[in-house]
Amino acid sequence: MSPRSISRWRPGSRAGRGGATDPTSFLFITLDSCRYDTFVAADAPNLKAVGETHRALAPAAFTYASHAAMFVGFTPWVPERVEPFLNPKLAKIFKMAGAGFPGNGREWVSLSGRNVVDGFRRRGYATIGTGAVDWFDTSTPTGRLLTSDFDTFYFAGPAGIAAQVAFVEEQLARRAQPAFVFLNVGETHVPYHFAGAAWERRNPCVPFGEHNDAEACRVRQRACLEHVDRALGPLLERFAAASTLVCADHGDAWGEDGVWEHGLPHPKVLEVPLLLRLGTPPEGPA
Repeated sequence: MSPRSISRWRPGSRAGRGGATDPTSFLFITLDSCRYDTFVAADAPNLKAVGETHRALAPAAFTYASHAAMFVGFTPWVPERVEPFLNPKLAKIFKMAGAGFPGNGREWVSLSGRNVVDGFRRRGYATIGTGAVDWFDTSTPTGRLLTSDFDTFYFAGPAGIAAQVAFVEEQLARRAQPAFVFLNVGETHVPYHFAGAAWERRNPCVPFGEHNDAEACRVRQRACLEHVDRALGPLLERFAAASTLVCADHGDAWGEDGVWEHGLPHPKVLEVPLLLRLGTPPEGPA
C-alpha cells in the first residue's frame, strides 16, 4: 500500500464537536523534551489521569531518533519492571510483524507495514497526526519521512497546542472509523514558552551557553506542561474509553555534569515520564 498524500490544514477551520471515541481507537501523545521530575512536580490532572506515572528510559536522546524508534514499537521502557508493555523487550504495545525479536504473543497489537502508523492504516484506521517541533515540518525531507504514512498531518510549529487540539477534533469529526491519533507537544521543548506566558521567549537552556538558568528552566517547563494539560483535557476525555499512551521522547539536562539541553545520552536526557492505559485492541488480522 503506497503512502497517502498529507493533507494541508491551517488554524481557523471549524473544530468538530467533542464526544466519545471508538474504544479500539488509540491516542499517542509525546511531550517533547519533558523531564520526568517536571512531570511529577506539575499540576497536570488530565494527563496524570491516564494511569500510573512511570520513570522510564527514552529510546534515544533527540526527537527524530526517538520517534523513529517509537513508530516501530520501541516505546520508552522501565528496565526494572519485567512486565509486558512497560518493558518492550518482554512484550511490546506495538509489534511490527516480521521485524526484530519474534515476541511471545503477548503484544497488545501486531501490525504489518512500514511502521505503526502504516500498520493501523492497513487495519482500516483513520491515522491523524500533528507535530510541533521542526523534525515534523512537512516541508522538509526528514519531516516527510516521519509523517508521510498519516492520512492527514498538521505541522503546527509555533501555533501551539490549542491549534493542534482543534485540528485533531476537526479530523475526528469527519470520520466514522476508529482512529490512531498522534500528537507531539512543542511547548515543553526549549525555549519553554506558550501563548500568554509571563516571560519573554528567550531560551534559558542553550548548549555551551554562558547565561543559562536551571531554575528558570524548571519553572518554565512546569508552567508549559500545566498549560498543555489544560488544553489537552477535552481530547483526553474524548479518549477516556479508548487506549492512550503519554510519554516524553526525551528529557533535557539543566547543567548536570555541565550538560545543557538534549542530543547527548545523559541520564537526565534519557529519563522520561511514561503513562499508559490500554483497553480494547484492534480487531481482525494484522
